[in-house]
Amino acid sequence: MFIISNLYNFITVFTLFFMLAGPALSMPLARVFSKKLALRWANYVTHTMAHKIFNFMHVYMRINYSFDKKSKSMLPEQFILISNHQSLTDIPVYMNYFPEKEIRFVAKDALGKNIPLISDILRVQKHCLIPRSGGASIAMKTLSKFGKQVMENNQIPVIFPEGTRSKDGQLGKFYSAGFRMISDSTHLPVAVCVLDEGYKVNDLKHIWENLKNINYKVKILKVFDPPKNKEEQIKILDESHQLMQAQLEEWHKK
Repeated sequence: MFIISNLYNFITVFTLFFMLAGPALSMPLARVFSKKLALRWANYVTHTMAHKIFNFMHVYMRINYSFDKKSKSMLPEQFILISNHQSLTDIPVYMNYFPEKEIRFVAKDALGKNIPLISDILRVQKHCLIPRSGGASIAMKTLSKFGKQVMENNQIPVIFPEGTRSKDGQLGKFYSAGFRMISDSTHLPVAVCVLDEGYKVNDLKHIWENLKNINYKVKILKVFDPPKNKEEQIKILDESHQLMQAQLEEWHKK
């Protein structure tokens, strides 16, 4: 029985890899010939193919998704989304949670390099990739430029205030600088969202171990009016941390 189960897992993972191989190989070629072609291909992957892949993972890999869609009714047309961060899979999860929106992530520039498909999509769709070198001034200029971009294109900026992934699902400390710069450059309402169980698939080893033991949860907790100053921005982050912590504790009790 153990051998059959592992064989089934291997076949499903291989099939998923095969589904992703085409876009992963095609994207670099599209970038060479045309930026517009590459963007259309990236948008197809994030808006159409992502949904199909999630359905495949649900049916054949027994991965469940508890997406609280009712809570989305409180969202305005455009907003800043702040969220906890547990895994690289948080990015496609949010793309699947907001198929009707053009969402753009704030991430380290390392994600824009050498990760098949994901790096190409992040670059082609002009997500905010913060350089490690150059110090705080370069990072703030990058965020300010990103803020103008999302306003011009009616996009949804997504930022993870923890600044890094949680390996055990516990909520980390929030850092305010990136959020404050995006808020200052967009003056948008702030939506607080929490997700859970991404930490179970934060590397290849955990994907294999927890293949049939995942129930990815996503929920909007609150929407704040646009903050007017630094004090209001800090207050939003503090309350957001409390809301996320309370929701995670409630989920973990079940």
